[in-house]
Amino acid sequence: MKELVLYLARSLVDHPDQVQITETEGPEAVILELNVASDDMGKVIGKQGRIAKAIRSIVKAATARDGKPVFVEIQ
Repeated sequence: MKELVLYLARSLVDHPDQVQITETEGPEAVILELNVASDDMGKVIGKQGRIAKAIRSIVKAATARDGKPVFVEIQ
């Protein structure tokens, strides 16, 4: 899942080399923390959070069969 979010984020931003993802796996869920350059934050979030919601929807659909939910946090 980390690779999917990394691919999506790198295709959206102007500085793809500054995209970093930290994966934290807990007992009940997996949390992916997406860090981008401050200039690219608006491109990842989008107007009214539409792009962020779309990224979260894609991740949710891709992990529907897995037992653990995956949450994406943008920082």
